[in-house]
Amino acid sequence: MASVEESKLGKQTRYDHAYDPALLFPISRADNRHKLSDSVKDFVGEDWWTSYELSWLQPSGLPVAAIAHFRVPSDSANIIESKSFKLYLNSLNQHMFESVAELRDVLTRDLSKAASASVDVQIELVTNANFSISEPAESESQVCLDSLTPGSDAFVYAPDAKLLRLALVAEDESEVVEESLHSHLLRSNCPVTDQPDWGSVYIEYRGPKIDHESLLRYIISFRQCQDFHEHCVERMFCDVLAQCQCESLSVYARYTRRGGLDINPYRTTPDRQHHAPSMRTVRQ
Repeated sequence: MASVEESKLGKQTRYDHAYDPALLFPISRADNRHKLSDSVKDFVGEDWWTSYELSWLQPSGLPVAAIAHFRVPSDSANIIESKSFKLYLNSLNQHMFESVAELRDVLTRDLSKAASASVDVQIELVTNANFSISEPAESESQVCLDSLTPGSDAFVYAPDAKLLRLALVAEDESEVVEESLHSHLLRSNCPVTDQPDWGSVYIEYRGPKIDHESLLRYIISFRQCQDFHEHCVERMFCDVLAQCQCESLSVYARYTRRGGLDINPYRTTPDRQHHAPSMRTVRQ
């Protein structure tokens, strides 16, 4: 498997007008996962990509504008490096397809080959697309951590599982809780270009109550982390599952788009739904 340094990340790029599946650059998941805890074997899930700038030509030469969704299973051998994904999609701009179905078949074939797994592809014409903000509002069942008033301890800006701790629970409170928590303060950085990646993270769990401030501090600790979106979410899942003794857990990051693409990794214990929930944040 080629290293990311051999990809087009951080290099001057010319956008070709010819369809070229060889532009897709796979990166092995195994290279990152061997560094994670044994909790890596406990998750399932997927990476849900959305392209807002998909375009191609009809046989008449008339362009088509569409939105595409790609679901890459988390047990695929490879992730697809995002810049190569953008270059590949843009190589379709001047290519003629007889129908949406033909394009879907081509995308499914090329992406599945790159990921070494079956990739699900959905295409919506812009004229038919029905997008709405479905971000969960704060409520008793959905708590935003960002409104917390943190203590005086200095924030740490490098991921550290030791920041996580369980809450102190009174004798009359249940030892096991179910909570849905989220924060919009997730920031990580591209491991090659050092460009910032901004996102919101949604965590649902059942188990001993997690101290909310410690979880917020842990999320913020990714602020200077240089890693891919998928790797950050897998690290979060493994750390929270192990450190907080969760019986059930899901971690879902909705990153803002770059170059017309957003990446939304979802990792969960097998007892929860395996597909990423359908949603879109206000920043997407």
